[in-house]
Amino acid sequence: MPIIDVQVHPFDRNHPGRPWASPSHGLDSATGEEMVAAMSSVGVDGAIMVSSFNAYKYDPSYALEVYNAWPDKFRVVTPVDATDPAIDDVVARWAATPGARGIRIRMGAGLPMEADHPGLHRAFAAAGRHGLPVNLLCWGIIDKGLPHVRQHPDTVIVIDHLGLLQPFRPPVPADVWADLPKLLDLAQYRNVRVKVSGACTMSQQPFPYDDIWAPVLRIIDAFGLDRCMWGTDWTRTIGMLTYEQGVAPFRDTKRLSESDKAALMGGTLQQVYKW
Repeated sequence: MPIIDVQVHPFDRNHPGRPWASPSHGLDSATGEEMVAAMSSVGVDGAIMVSSFNAYKYDPSYALEVYNAWPDKFRVVTPVDATDPAIDDVVARWAATPGARGIRIRMGAGLPMEADHPGLHRAFAAAGRHGLPVNLLCWGIIDKGLPHVRQHPDTVIVIDHLGLLQPFRPPVPADVWADLPKLLDLAQYRNVRVKVSGACTMSQQPFPYDDIWAPVLRIIDAFGLDRCMWGTDWTRTIGMLTYEQGVAPFRDTKRLSESDKAALMGGTLQQVYKW
């Protein structure tokens, strides 16, 4: 099976033709060419690009350019604005876009998250109708995501980054895994999938981050490998590690069989994102 990263964020340099909405996390660029080179250097065959909200908000045009240049390497997920009155049409158009494989709904300060928010209802429902997974960023606020999981059982909902708030820079908080039981509780909902992404940034130890395995294996045991997908969350993780350091602990581990790694690092993703 190919190795496919479930979340990367390519972005062009900041320039007048496509200015950033806000500063990057540490790199001047992570272009498609640079992303392909980084992946190839460590044996990663492909990736789901989640269009960078930090750089481009709800505009996925750069990610689509990268997809069009390397259609064998990438597929695309776009953030959507649930407050847009035309959200149904936005999702429908996205579903018809070559390379599109999902939408992303972000929850947090200044963003809608209420259980009865009509735009959120429409976005989750539209994704379900069009067979698009919803990538749900509710890290640190899993409780806010739970009502949507319950209300949309026919929509595949992929919990970004384990649903756990991850650091951007050292030090790693001592209680970084404190909400793990809340994530494990979501295993009862059959429409939930989990991105085991950014996990290396949660380690209290240096590379190869051996202390992440006890909680990661609990997650795999709870959800099953058919519902878990590995990813680096590059380049959000640049303040903590290199791209290779996000890949190697999973690629080289002896804690998983080769068939388990094939599922976690690509096989399940191909099923969820219809790749």
